[in-house]
Amino acid sequence: MKNLQSYLKARVPISSTDIELLHTYFTKEEVPAQTPLLASGNIERYLYFLSKGIVKGYQNMDGKIVIQHLVAEHDFFTSLESFMTQTPTTDYYETITPCTILKIAKTDFDSLQEKSSFWTDAVNIITNEHLNCKLERVKDFQILTAKERYLKFVAQNPKLALQVSIDNIASFLGIEPQSLSRIRKQIAF
Repeated sequence: MKNLQSYLKARVPISSTDIELLHTYFTKEEVPAQTPLLASGNIERYLYFLSKGIVKGYQNMDGKIVIQHLVAEHDFFTSLESFMTQTPTTDYYETITPCTILKIAKTDFDSLQEKSSFWTDAVNIITNEHLNCKLERVKDFQILTAKERYLKFVAQNPKLALQVSIDNIASFLGIEPQSLSRIRKQIAF
């Protein structure tokens, strides 16, 4: 819970009452590697905070797995549209490594928003941060070469670059695994 508190304190002021509310509404779960957290067609019931480990979010596009999210420690994730509207998702989420997650159910999420303004403020700030990341990612796909996207990924996510398979990284960057292998060899020399 300390990781979640630190993450939120870096964004919004939090009182001791707010911390108590976090303890009331969030539950901790230890999840083994390669464990599905959400499958397409299901409704996302939770917002997750990844305290430890790595998670991937992806879609199955006509039999091809397309990685859309590589979630590192100390960040939130969910299938946002499904979570907010309580409608079926097209997303999959799965742990890559053993993970410690903190999760809050949709009903508790709504209750927390009603009980504390810090949570509403935090949600708005975090949503904007994630939206900005998505916009930057779209821009990167438009203007950066595959090599430049990989170098940026490594610079911004050194831990992910070391712990995530080349296939997952390649899919996330929109590169074929063979091309990413060539890029990595070029960089090594």
